[in-house]
Amino acid sequence: MDTTQSTDQERSADRRRRELLEAADRVVLRDGPGASMNAIAAEAGITKPILYRHFGDKGGLYAALAQRHTDALLDSLRAALDAPAERRERVEATLDTYLAAIEARPQVYRFLMHPAEGGQPGGDQGFDVGKLSAPLLRRMGEELGKVIEDRLDLGPDSRRLARIWGHGIVGMMHAAGDWWLGERPCTRAELVRSMADLLWGRLAAAGDKVGGPGF
Repeated sequence: MDTTQSTDQERSADRRRRELLEAADRVVLRDGPGASMNAIAAEAGITKPILYRHFGDKGGLYAALAQRHTDALLDSLRAALDAPAERRERVEATLDTYLAAIEARPQVYRFLMHPAEGGQPGGDQGFDVGKLSAPLLRRMGEELGKVIEDRLDLGPDSRRLARIWGHGIVGMMHAAGDWWLGERPCTRAELVRSMADLLWGRLAAAGDKVGGPGF
């Protein structure tokens, strides 16, 4: 009976956590980097102390939202890499998938990557994004490095080189995408082709890893 009650409580807590994250998403879509704990608590119909009880602090809520959106983005990037197409087409599709994601939900992207300008009404200072976004980018770099390591034969130092490539490509996508989203100096397709051209020489020369899924 105790085990059943414990399981029911855990399920209820998980369900409530998902509901609170969905409320936070709605506020982020509306307010972008100006989203605050006060606004998220109001959207969820609870007090701010209850929100803290579920996530610990602002950093905990930010980390939960970042994981939620990063998981979805990584799934999309893996799908682009696994699509039945030539390597160059898959490289372009992967770059385009990232840019399409930040273009489709710019407020979410800005919340995750850009701090709010100034404090929030009621003394809520918002999320310390500068301190919290670096682990998000690092996770993406590690994930992409693992994909490259599993798929390409880069020689005797393959693992280290794959990590360098993974973090370098994520850094390029982030910097170029941030600039493009803010200024729109070219079409998305033009940016994709230009970034793929920059990457293509070494990617084209690398052989597939024996026994791997191919790149």
